[in-house]
Amino acid sequence: MRRLLRKPVRLVPLGFLAVILVGTGLLMLPWATSEQRHTPFVTALFTSTSAVSVTGLTVTDTPNYWNHFGLVTITVLTQLGGLGILTGASLVILAVSRQLGLRNRLLVQAETAEFGLGDLRRLLVRIAATVFVTEALVAAVVGGRVWLVYDYTPGRALWSAVFHSVQAFNNGGFTLYSDSLVAFGRDPWVTLSLSAGAIVGGLGFPAIFEATREWRRPTRWTVATKLTVWGSVVLTVVGVVYLLLAEWFNPYTIGTYDVPGKVLAAFGQIALSRTGGFDLVNVDRLTEESYPMFVGLMFVGGGSASTAGGIKVSTFFLLGFAIWAELRGEPDITVGRRRVSPSSQRQALTVALLSVALVAVGTVVLIALTAQVPFYAALFEVTSAFSTTGLSVGLSQQLSPAGQYALTALMYVGRVGPLTLGSAIALNTRRRLYRYPEEQPIVG
Repeated sequence: MRRLLRKPVRLVPLGFLAVILVGTGLLMLPWATSEQRHTPFVTALFTSTSAVSVTGLTVTDTPNYWNHFGLVTITVLTQLGGLGILTGASLVILAVSRQLGLRNRLLVQAETAEFGLGDLRRLLVRIAATVFVTEALVAAVVGGRVWLVYDYTPGRALWSAVFHSVQAFNNGGFTLYSDSLVAFGRDPWVTLSLSAGAIVGGLGFPAIFEATREWRRPTRWTVATKLTVWGSVVLTVVGVVYLLLAEWFNPYTIGTYDVPGKVLAAFGQIALSRTGGFDLVNVDRLTEESYPMFVGLMFVGGGSASTAGGIKVSTFFLLGFAIWAELRGEPDITVGRRRVSPSSQRQALTVALLSVALVAVGTVVLIALTAQVPFYAALFEVTSAFSTTGLSVGLSQQLSPAGQYALTALMYVGRVGPLTLGSAIALNTRRRLYRYPEEQPIVG
């Protein structure tokens, strides 16, 4: 235990694994299912991993397979996965800052603008308050809407609102409806509330706290906050426009909606596609040109230290600035009059390339384990699992046990991998007292 506490990088994945195994045991109990039967180990493990990693992929019909005990277990696992990741990320950042030198400690504190060495308790209280207040607001709006308009009983409305607000903020993606949230795709109260919850949860608390504190002076935001907030806006706008162009006349998605309905459904689906995993349109009936856009959005994901997965928005746009600087022949990468350190550039490139490799290998493995699966379906499902998004074209429920184990591993790695890798890189930073002669190999 002392060794683990000295190296929290090891403690984080072990903690997640322990929660997943406990959740698996609970979901295997006969009173967790509607028919009072024992759930196979692979099904329980897949569902527990999907909940703890806040993914939302399923191999069962969630509302019909699980009873109230099973659904409550999934809700608790999702909340633990989301809140645990956030507090775990904060604790790891604090632990890392204490193990670095004074100069790096000051740099870390200045860059995050929130994680002070003596403010751990205050920070965790702020995180918990933000989580539960946001979930309560979303639940109040959604619950009131389905109670007053959809004729739900008060108890059913409360349960549905709480369940989906927890899933939205933690970017889980589980729903109480077999068709996900397609029936609510043109309801602005439900769609915008859940989208807002997913967006807030997907930004990450370093960006949220700084953006709310300095909302009048965005020019004073740190580079990380600027990349996360403005990058999320750009991705959402581009995604909405792309989806409208690709699906405008598709009768199986938004083709039969009026113009406001098309815009609302497109915005909600894009806002939930990067992180949340809810279906507001029939994802398995999209046009072929829509799938590359969804794969790209899922791969990028949300903000750092958030409930979202993917390579993170800041990583993606940092690489974009690197490409732009190289094309212009500039010696440094600058974002908002700030020069980005070479170590951050290398970390972004490492995370992106390792993620591409994992998605590529996972796609090949899934195709090899599943007979006659289309390439786009395998790529979509693997990207959704690795980015912990939860969107599906229906392939997960058709997989063999081996394929389900493969996606389970991807969900786990996709959730704890970026946090563990980022912390490990920071902890392994060392100063070398010598440098080798420089040489420029041929590139391209």
